[in-house]
Amino acid sequence: MSSPDPLAAQLAPASTALLTVECQRGVVGADSALPELAHQVRSTGVLDRIAELTATAHRAGVQVLHALAERRPDGRGANRNARLFRAAERLPVRQLAGSSAVQVAEPVPVAEEDLVVRRLHGLSPLAGTDVDALLRNLGVRTLVVTGVSANVAVPNAVFDAVNLGYTAVVPADAIAGVPADYTAAMIRHTLALVATVTTADEVRARWTD
Repeated sequence: MSSPDPLAAQLAPASTALLTVECQRGVVGADSALPELAHQVRSTGVLDRIAELTATAHRAGVQVLHALAERRPDGRGANRNARLFRAAERLPVRQLAGSSAVQVAEPVPVAEEDLVVRRLHGLSPLAGTDVDALLRNLGVRTLVVTGVSANVAVPNAVFDAVNLGYTAVVPADAIAGVPADYTAAMIRHTLALVATVTTADEVRARWTD
């Protein structure tokens, strides 16, 4: 008799969602506002792994949700209470609503059944957005968190998911931040305390059995 597979139980397609965080052209694309981060996510294969995970989720019937960050051209409602926000206002590429910068970046596929949630404020893909309500209405209990950055938005997403009662799963090779050694340390010393840390291949394997 084979032993139970706890990861497979966590990743049951009917109760799992794949979250891509800020995988948008203006962040990880060729014309990124953050070229160092874009280089990191592309040169290490992270964006390709996110694309493969997304395609596998589509085939397995796993709900995919793309969380994008944007701002109005007039900046109304946007935060200005931290250095990060003020720096973003001065970047040559701005994440303006309706622009190509806030479209999901290639090669990540977007299917008709995917949910796309855009936020105009804050640091988290979950807090202050529709994500929690949408996922609960779909019966989701596990959230697989991918994307950028490991410095800010990804840990925010993981902490918020755990605080809201979801099981968080983090494929360590499907998130990126700068510098690379910070990402590894943050996963080991922080995310591993609250989430199931695994790899993109391990997640895909549970969705292709």
